[in-house]
Amino acid sequence: MNVILWVILGALAGWIASIITGTNASVGWLGNIVVGIIGAFIGGLVLQLFGATPADGFNLGSLLTAILGAVILLSLVRGFRRDRV
Repeated sequence: MNVILWVILGALAGWIASIITGTNASVGWLGNIVVGIIGAFIGGLVLQLFGATPADGFNLGSLLTAILGAVILLSLVRGFRRDRV
């Protein structure tokens, strides 16, 4: 059951991050899940770099951490795509 909850959290975080960055139309539902899960790792690393304790468990703090990381990830990807085109 935990895996399903983390997939849902990843999908929600990826979806919110894609809306924030304006990439919602091009990401898709599977992309939202992947971006949200990778974003959770990135967000945790960023919080640790600033000395904050990253959230753990299935809660609002984890969602916000995943959204932060997903926004960073989507912004980086979007920046690299603009350079190539």
